Order: sequence, then structure tokens, then C-alpha cells
Amino acid sequence: MKLSKKVRDLQPSATIALSDQAKKLKAKGVDVINLTAGEPDFPTPAAIKDAAITAIRQGRADSYTAASGILPLKKAIAAKVNEQYQANFSFENVAVTTGAKFGLYLLGQALLDPEDEVLIPVPFWVSYGEQVKLAGGKPIFVRPTSTTGKISVSDLEKCLTSKTKLLILNSPQNPSGLVYSKSELLEIAQWATKHELILLTDDIYRDLIYNQTEFHSLFEFGGKIREHTVLVSGFSKSYAMTGWRIGFVVGPTQLIKTLNSLLGQTTSNLTAVSQYAALAALNLPQNEVEQMRVSYEKRLNHFYPKLAKLPGFSFPVKPQGAFYFFPDVRETLKLTGISSTTEFAAKLLDEAHVALVPGEAFGQPGFIRLTYAADKDSLEESIQRIHKFIELHM
Repeated sequence: MKLSKKVRDLQPSATIALSDQAKKLKAKGVDVINLTAGEPDFPTPAAIKDAAITAIRQGRADSYTAASGILPLKKAIAAKVNEQYQANFSFENVAVTTGAKFGLYLLGQALLDPEDEVLIPVPFWVSYGEQVKLAGGKPIFVRPTSTTGKISVSDLEKCLTSKTKLLILNSPQNPSGLVYSKSELLEIAQWATKHELILLTDDIYRDLIYNQTEFHSLFEFGGKIREHTVLVSGFSKSYAMTGWRIGFVVGPTQLIKTLNSLLGQTTSNLTAVSQYAALAALNLPQNEVEQMRVSYEKRLNHFYPKLAKLPGFSFPVKPQGAFYFFPDVRETLKLTGISSTTEFAAKLLDEAHVALVPGEAFGQPGFIRLTYAADKDSLEESIQRIHKFIELHM
């Protein structure tokens, strides 16, 4: 059976593949510490689970809903977004999707024609480029020239062509944990609107900000900038709901109508019970979300200096958000004679039973990503194993 060219060229998600590999080894009895997946290690809060159970018992989760989500949920998302971004959206500006990832996929299908170019800062989340290609577009990876690791207008300008249509920006950034300031975002937004580009802001980690860092978004600017901007977010990270698969898109009504049509011809509605769970999440006391954030902040501050002391490890900047470390290990590769971070990750899993993601997956060879959304004992043990692994190969 001959497959289509677009799927023959499709690269599998490196994070999912490595996580699956680690889980298979663990199922065989291997003592693997899995630091690959972007998944909170907290359980979904009890109030959210209880709301889902109630919806099931009352029969509200038994039937199809509107393809773009139940009206109470869309209204609640609009209200939350209006509060967070000082906006004035209604439910007609909201589409609820099967995870933020599928929201991003739908936007590619809705916005891109063949050969349209999409600017994607390096390092990037593993699915951005592949989703652009599936939509027929062309990902253009923009490498930052500053020591901060953030792209600037001058970096973007070098990649701009007559085919450039869209810019994807993720802050806090996966995998690096970098957070863009308001002034940095405004400069980028003004440049993009000047060139009539669409801005897609992925704010999935907006609640996970540390050490007095301020969160800002392309979506908070009004006027022409907001007219050019689409928000993608979800419930997975802030509310520890990765398995519930709840994302959403907020944007102009005509775009949302198009997404609703796409939803009607693809997934139809997000699983009904998850929608009632999401509705409860939006009413969750903020202190529960804050407790998780504080725990991540403590882990970041505790383990960052320990990682930085590993032979050859360095950080351009300390992570400010999300829940990943993304150290530069090029010097480690030299010390050990290992050829690449792909080989480093494979050997580390095989010999030390620590699973992490090589920087090649994020467009940045010489770096590795490991999550600190894991318990402290596992993180302590993983650092000891990595240290021993490096010393054995030096």
C-alpha cells in the first residue's frame, strides 16, 4: 500500500517516542527514570475529577456536543481569557479542541496554503514544523543571534520573504524555559503586523512562571496587533490534565467558524466528560494551581545549580518558566568522546537508565531536555546517574 508523500516525510514526535521507549523498559523491570515527557507529576485536582464523575452520573457526558464545545465552557474560556488578557471576547471567538496540539494542527489547515512560509524560533517544540508541513506549508527555523537565546526582529528580518505568512511564538518556551519580556514581544508584534503576518501565540505554560518573572503575551496587545494574533492554550499543564486532552483556540470569529467546520469533519466534539472537567477547572481556587507552580519553582531552584555543576554542562540563561532544563552539553560531548546528543541520550538510557530528549529534536544539537516535573528523589537519583555516566566515559 503506497502512502502519501506528506506522511512518508513525517517525522515522529521524538518526545513521545522516547517516553514510550522508557515506559517499555520500565514494564520489563528496568529501573528507568523517565524525564522525557512534558507532563505534570501531580494528580488532577479532586474537584475537577468530582465534576467529571457528576457529569457522567447525571447523563450529561453520554451524547455528542457541539463540535466546538459546550456553550458554558466556551463562555467560561472567553471570560477567563478576557480577564487574563484585558480583552472583550465572546463564546463565538472560542473553539475547544482535543488538546492544544490539535488546535495548532487545525490552525495550520485553516491558515496555510501550499508553500506558505512559517517562521519558527529555535529551539522549538517538536510538532510545530511537522504540522506546518502537513498543512502544505514550509517551516522556516529562525536561529537567535543573541546570548539570551531569544529571537529578535533582526533575526526575523533575515528570514522574511514574500511567502512568509505566519510566526509561531511560544513563551514560556518549550524546551528552554525562556520567557519573553513585554518590550521584546511588542517589538516583534509591531514588526509582524507591519508585514501583515499572522501571529500565533502558544501560551500553554503561561501559569508556570518562576522567581518573580513576569508573564506577557503577544495576545495582550490591542488594536491591529490583536487583529493579527491567534491564541492557543489548554488545560494540560496548569491543571495537571494531560490525559483529559483539552485545548482551545481564541481568535477572530470568521477563523473560529472555519475551525468549527474543520472540527465537524475531523474529531467532532472533544470528549464530553472532559469538557465538564475543564469547566470545573476554570472555577478551581487559584491556590491549587499556585501550589503546583511553587513546587516546580522550588525544584528549579534546587536542581539548577546541581545540573550546572555536572562536567561540561552549562546554561545560557536559567529557565524562567515551563518545567524543563535545557543545558548546553557540547563540552560534555568533547569530554566523553560521544559524537552527538542523540548518541548521548541513547547511551544514557541504555547504560544509566535515565531517559531524556536530545536537542536535535528541538532543532538545537548539543543540548538536552529533561523535565523537572518529577519527584525530588527521582531527580536527585538522575543527576547522580548522569554524573557517574559522564565520569565513566571521560
